[in-house]
Amino acid sequence: MGESALDGRLGSAVRAGDAEAVRELLDKGADPDAVDSNGLPVLCLAVAAYDAPVAEVLVEGGANPDRVLPDGTTPLWRAVDGGSPATFSAVLGKEPRLRLPQAARDRLLALARSWYETGAAEELRRRTGAPGPVATVRVEDDEFNWVDQLSHGGLVVRAGHGAVLTSLEWAFRVLTPADELIARALEQPDAEHVVWSTVCWILAQRRSFETWSAVVAHRHDPERAHRLFVLDCLRTRGFLDSSPLYDKQVRDLLAVWVTEEPDGEVLAKALDLFTEYGHPDQEAIGLRHAGHPDARVRREVPYALCMDFAARSPAARAALLALVRDPVPEVRLRACRTGLRDDALLSEIIPALLSLAEAPDADLRGPAAEALADSPDRTPVVADALVALLGDEDQLVRLVAGYGLALRDDPRTAEAFERVGPLGAGYEYDHRADVLWRWKWRQERSADE
Repeated sequence: MGESALDGRLGSAVRAGDAEAVRELLDKGADPDAVDSNGLPVLCLAVAAYDAPVAEVLVEGGANPDRVLPDGTTPLWRAVDGGSPATFSAVLGKEPRLRLPQAARDRLLALARSWYETGAAEELRRRTGAPGPVATVRVEDDEFNWVDQLSHGGLVVRAGHGAVLTSLEWAFRVLTPADELIARALEQPDAEHVVWSTVCWILAQRRSFETWSAVVAHRHDPERAHRLFVLDCLRTRGFLDSSPLYDKQVRDLLAVWVTEEPDGEVLAKALDLFTEYGHPDQEAIGLRHAGHPDARVRREVPYALCMDFAARSPAARAALLALVRDPVPEVRLRACRTGLRDDALLSEIIPALLSLAEAPDADLRGPAAEALADSPDRTPVVADALVALLGDEDQLVRLVAGYGLALRDDPRTAEAFERVGPLGAGYEYDHRADVLWRWKWRQERSADE
């Protein structure tokens, strides 16, 4: 196929949003800087469409994000202007400090800061000069985070410039004060908003004592959003730094925090993080909160009371038993799953799980079914409950039931294959599907011998 034909197909693939086809065409020799009929590089098409996956493939394939266009902008400039953190990050590429002169960096920072400080809606009105309201809709900017998309007078923009500015500053090593970054995040106090998540990610990468101190100081702020942000930042930092020194810092901080926090939601989140690190006072803290009036807090307590799925002490076992009997189903489920290997509690846990497995909510049935499947209980009542779950409308619940039957080498496992149905993408490495198929393979091999 000729070069021009490949480039034409590349443009079509970009417009179709087919990242895999774009990758294949680049591998075959298509020009990553190919232009469309208007003379714009195909990377600009991806930027305009807010197609971060395609933009990322193009940049990785050699597309130049700094190519100067007829209007004096560049694809990277347009990505900053568009306000989508996901698209911007895809176009930014690696090590922008090494390829961009200081003047270019300053212009990009000024553009992002202008959008952020003016506000997306106001800047749209200024650019269009059109009357009427700005239309706003929430969109997913990437797999995990959302942003508002605004349209007015024929122009469209995403209001993620606070995140874009934050990322640019870090990319160019402009160390904006932590308090200023946190203020940006809290303008939209939602952990799934692009600015909150970006600020959290950037602060987690800044390892200085000054940044750490500035961030954790917000745990004393009377506004709960500040305290929730600190916890998100600590969790994110934990993904990046597993050093013993950092672990001790977080462990000691949380051990105090969970004894002082008055808000139920914040306390639950702090307990959730605290129990990931382990602490000598963990059981005492769990016992302290076992009767907390907020169910969200009680739901986190079992992790503090148990080690390796069994209670740490008689006092912990008594508290866990009370949680197995808790009036809130989510609390009972957590307690049952956490104490599943405690033989002294199994006679109480199994009936509770059997009841939860019949709940109308699949978010309860599924985990309860899996706990039953993984439990050491091999009595007929559990096997019969798993067979009944083969008729569940939720395929994942049916798969878990079949898995539990296979673990028990129950002859009714054969029924599970038909009842579970074909498994789509995402189950190739699922251990439950693997156990089920291995059971079938053993049966077939035994029949052939």
